[in-house]
Amino acid sequence: MSEKNPQERDATQSPEEAAVEQAPGDALDALQRDLEAMEGKAKEHWDQFLRAQAELENLRRRAERDLENAHKYALERFAGELLPVKDSLEMGLDAASGAEAEKIREGMEMTLRMLAQVLEKFGIQEINPAGERFDPERHQAMTAQPTDECPPNTVLTVMQKGYLLNDRLLRPAMVMVSKAPE
Repeated sequence: MSEKNPQERDATQSPEEAAVEQAPGDALDALQRDLEAMEGKAKEHWDQFLRAQAELENLRRRAERDLENAHKYALERFAGELLPVKDSLEMGLDAASGAEAEKIREGMEMTLRMLAQVLEKFGIQEINPAGERFDPERHQAMTAQPTDECPPNTVLTVMQKGYLLNDRLLRPAMVMVSKAPE
């Protein structure tokens, strides 16, 4: 190679090529510094990756623990609201000894209202379909009664009320359904 003045360098030659041409020792030092800088960046990125992976694992564990607690204690609020109803029933039983029937009835009605309020508070709705058209999605027909007083497939009697939990069937109403007379 011919000796060139740095100012006379070929325009197509890169600065690195020029540095190698000028002083191979200096170029090696520059490459060594670049390598060390890149290794430092790689180590930094690796550390960031490990920290992110650890954070993700902690998040996963925390979510599992929260889900487990949600399953374990899901009924805690509901049960807490039901306890006064149970207390009221117990007090009514204690008061029933020697009390007149009207006072017992009043106490039971009050307790039933308390229970209805608790159920409503937690999204439980009563299904009492007397006189309505039979709906197999919400009603369970126990028997069919021939009658000409109402159209066929009408609920005549509700044997047991049904319930919805947030518009989802919790228990179907057990009903007697009308059918056409024979």
